[in-house]
Order: sequence, then structure tokens, then C-alpha cells
Amino acid sequence: MSTTFILHIFLLIPLIGFIVSLLINKSKEALISVATYVTVGSHFLLFLVFFIYWLTHGHEIVNLKDFVLFRTTGYEFYLDFYFDKITAVYLFVGSSLTLLITIYSRYYMHREEGYKRFFNTLLFFYLGYNITIFSGNLETLFIGWEILGICSFLLIAFYRDRFLPVRNALKVYTVYRVGDIGLILAMWMGHHLWHRNITFFDLSNNQLVHEQLTSHSLVGVFISLMILITAAAKSAQLPFSSWLPRAMEGPTPSSAIFYGSLSVHFGVFLLLRTYNLWENQYSVRILIGLLGLSTSIVATLIARVQSSVKSQIAYSSAAQIGLIFIEVALGLDNVALVHFAGNAFLRTYQLLVSPSVASYLIREQFYNYIPRTRTIEDSWPKKIEYSVYLLSLKEFNLDLFMARFLWNPLKNLGRKLNFFTLKSLFLFFLPAYLIGLTLLYTKAHIAEEIHEYLPVLFAIIGLMMVLKAFSETKNVTMSWILIIMNHFWVALAVSFNETFNYGDVHVYLSGIVVAGIVGLFFLRRIKSFEHHLDLSRFHGHVYEHPKTALIFLLACLGLTGFPISPTFIGEDLIFSHIKESQYALAIIISVSFIIDGLALVRIYARVFLGPHIKTYHETPYKSS
Repeated sequence: MSTTFILHIFLLIPLIGFIVSLLINKSKEALISVATYVTVGSHFLLFLVFFIYWLTHGHEIVNLKDFVLFRTTGYEFYLDFYFDKITAVYLFVGSSLTLLITIYSRYYMHREEGYKRFFNTLLFFYLGYNITIFSGNLETLFIGWEILGICSFLLIAFYRDRFLPVRNALKVYTVYRVGDIGLILAMWMGHHLWHRNITFFDLSNNQLVHEQLTSHSLVGVFISLMILITAAAKSAQLPFSSWLPRAMEGPTPSSAIFYGSLSVHFGVFLLLRTYNLWENQYSVRILIGLLGLSTSIVATLIARVQSSVKSQIAYSSAAQIGLIFIEVALGLDNVALVHFAGNAFLRTYQLLVSPSVASYLIREQFYNYIPRTRTIEDSWPKKIEYSVYLLSLKEFNLDLFMARFLWNPLKNLGRKLNFFTLKSLFLFFLPAYLIGLTLLYTKAHIAEEIHEYLPVLFAIIGLMMVLKAFSETKNVTMSWILIIMNHFWVALAVSFNETFNYGDVHVYLSGIVVAGIVGLFFLRRIKSFEHHLDLSRFHGHVYEHPKTALIFLLACLGLTGFPISPTFIGEDLIFSHIKESQYALAIIISVSFIIDGLALVRIYARVFLGPHIKTYHETPYKSS
């Protein structure tokens, strides 16, 4: 049996298990849990057999360029899979802990209304987890990365009739999308640095990496910094740490597997995978180490004053991951892998027993609790001690920092764009787009000075549209149309670059058109049933229209460029045709992609999730 075949089996088992779980009736709890057991259990056993075989046969690195999804002149999008010690450790920890969680969840989730939905999402997460850890290039990794992101949103918002789980799911997803900017820009500049889709196996070629980075040192630093932003967002490092305790609104098993053990350590995985790229960039290594150290200090201080068990565990985990960042920066990859495994198992255990901890502590307080007479902070000057205590209670205002300097400016800017109305879209912006198309077909006659600025101008128009969609509170239909039009303006902007042909435009826009029409149809359909529909509050229509909610979610994912439509390849194709010197264009388009994803998930959450707008439904608890 060849190694190539076994790598395929590693990915096919979770995919088949996920598809089978979708087909099982939601009333058959035992069958759903058995299907999950068989999927994860067989995957774990296959890993043990393969791992022993791999160790006894020289444990060489396995790199598999599987198949090409799209090829055009100077561009190739292909899936590449990779197996080495990093994959082996992550696979061992992931498969064993996922098996443990499924056994625990069978009884913990018993008779929950969303029992099937939980196990479906768990298997979908496991599929994304395996795609990520087996990925051999950033393009393949991005497929798994996107799956992990949407699974995070769905599991945090599992109690979808409650306010806080849905709101916190949106908060976490916004941070994940910030991380996506870094990954997109890293792939873009990587295309120009190596003039092809570089693999992680290629990065192990020191000569190849060193030759390019010697003559393009600033480009190498830019790629490394983008990777660091992505890793910091995913692993809850500063300034993104505050999302981690908010993610604990989901069921305890999902908190354990996502935010205690597996998903939260993917920032470490990304740094380990790309270590060969930045190991000789000492400024980047120092920055990674300082980021990890500052996060460890701040997260430890915050954890010590938390009143919630889950919040204590969340910040403790972030502090430990900060130490792992330091180990990676020092080049101690084996130490980092052992530390990851130990932290993952410990946090999983702590979160799984957390529902019982409160009762234990109550008994301790009544019978054997003896407070410490002196702590290390008592040796500090009182003003400093009290100031640090208050800062820790307020979680160092990390939420306020993100809101004040990132989200509020975007929303305020969007609210000022009041000239975007359905009427102005058809009377002004549609003719403006037709003028842009005319300029595209006659660009040979346009002066070079004007031609240079047209792509940025059109990209800015698209960005303004998606900003308005993100801040819109009244007209949900207009918000949806603005997001669709943003993609058309992006395609027009990049079309002015000589290498971007019409076939590439069709790949990018084909998924947008289909998802846009489907989503618009179901928005109109739900509006015909419910009459009143806006984005100022949560409506909770999934309660009465679950099938419509599912189809609309798929339309939202298609419009974000999720890997279920050609648009996912089209987005990477877009960036491969943005020139190396067009930093402004690349940043504007990447920001518009990120904000349109946030706007779409916000529309889905506002229309279908949260407490039901109709008063005859039972009012749920605010929090889980």
C-alpha cells in the first residue's frame, strides 16, 4: 500500500463520515454518535498503524502534489499534501482528543435539540483540521483554514436562540477574518517572490529561500509579518486575546476541542510550517518572541482575577501559547511540539471537568478553604498593585482597543456613505460601471497616467460599497446587492492589469453570480413570509424556517469565496494578477474581501439567529 494512497485515506475518512452524518435522521441519536465514533476511531487507528510504519521506514518527509484545480498562463492552483513530524504530532493530538470529545459528547449532548447539528459540525471541523495539518502549501492550508473559521462560528452560536452566543460568535469570526488578511497578502506576495505557488517542501530548500530573500529582504519581512498577524489572531495573542473567553459560550465539548486544545494552536502550526522562511530574519524572530512574552504576562494577570472557570482556562491557555511562540522563535521546534501536546491535553481535561469544578469549590470554601496570606503582588508599591489589578479586571481594555481602533472607524465610515441607496445604485453606479467597462475595452487609448490610477479608483468604489453593507441597519436587500456589486468592481479593477484575461474573470464571478441570485431569492422569500426585515436586531427566523436558513448560509459562504464555489480559486487568481508594486490595490481588495465576509455573516446572524422576534415564542436565556 503506497504512502500516497494512505494520505488520501486520511482525508477521505472524515469527508465520508461527514457526508454520512448528514444523511442520518436527527431523531436517531445513537446512530449519529456511532457514525462519529467509527469515523474518528478508524482515523485514529489508521494513524497509529501508519505512524509506526513511517517511523520504522526512515521517517522521511512525504510531499504529494495531488492534482491541479485550475491552470492558466503563469498560474497554477493545485492541492499539495505534506507529512512530517509536525503533521504527526498534530494528527496524534487531534485524532485522540476528537475521539475523546465524541465519547464525552454522546452523553453530555443527550436530548439537546441540536444534537445532530453538533456532531455534523464536529465532523466538518475534523475534516478542516486534517486538510490544514496535511496541507503542503498556503493555498491548500487556506481551504482548511476557512472551514475551521466557519465551524468556530457555528459551534459558538450553537445555542442560536440566545443573544450572547450569537453575538460572541460574530466577535470571534471578525477576529478570524482579520487573520485572513495576513494569509491572503502573504500568498499574494509569495506569488511574486517565487513566481509560482510555493510549497512548504520548497521552503526547506535553504538555497532557494536564501537567494530570493537576499535580493528581496523587505518582501520577505512583509510576508513574515503577514503570517505573524494571522498566527496571532488564530492563537489569541495580543491584541486579539479577548476573543478567546468569549468563544466559551458554545457547549463545553466544543470549547474543549476548539479553544482549549486544537483550533487555538493553529497559529503555532503556521509559524512552525513557515519557520524556514523567517528563521534568518532576526527582527521577525525577536518580534515573535516579544509578542509571545507580552501575551504570557498580560494573559496570566487577567486569568488570576477571572471569576469564571472557563475564562480562567482560556487566558491560561493563551499565556501558554505565548510561551510556545517564544520557543518557536528560538528555533526549539521539538520543545514547542511537546509543549503544544501537553497544553492541549491539559486544557481539554480542565474544560471537560469545568461544569463540576464550581460545586467542588463551593464545598472547599465551606470546609477546607484557606486563603493565601501573602501573594507576590503584595511586594509591589500599592499604586502599581491596584492599577494592575484594575487593568486585569478590565482585561486590559483589549475589547475596547479593538472596537475603538478597528471596528468603530469602519462602521462610522460606512454610516457616512448615505448616498448608497437602491435608487442611486441603478441611476448612478450601474452607469458608472458601464463607463468603466468601456474604458477597459478602450484602455489602449487611455493615457498611462490615468490608466495607472483606474484600478485603485474602482477598488475604492467597491470597498465603499462593502463598508456601507457592513454598517447598514435598515435595508437588508440593499446590503446584499452592495456586496455582490463589490465583487464586480474588484474584477473590473484587476482587469486593467494586462495578464488578467476574461476566462479568469468568469472563474471568479461565476460563483458570485450563482450565490448572489440564490441568496437574493431566499431573502425576498423570507421577507414575503415575515414582512418586516432589517439589520438593527436579531430576528431568529431559523426557528420557523430552518431549511431556508441553511440554503441562505450556503449562499453567504459562496459569496465570501468559501471553498464550495469557483470563487475560492478566483480570489487567489485575482491576487496572482495584482502586480508586485500595487500594494495599495492589494490591501484595498483584501480589506474588501474581509469586510464582505463579515457583512455576509452579519446578515445571516441578524436575520436567522438570536432570540425570535415574535413574542409568542419562549424567551431564552441570554447566555449559555
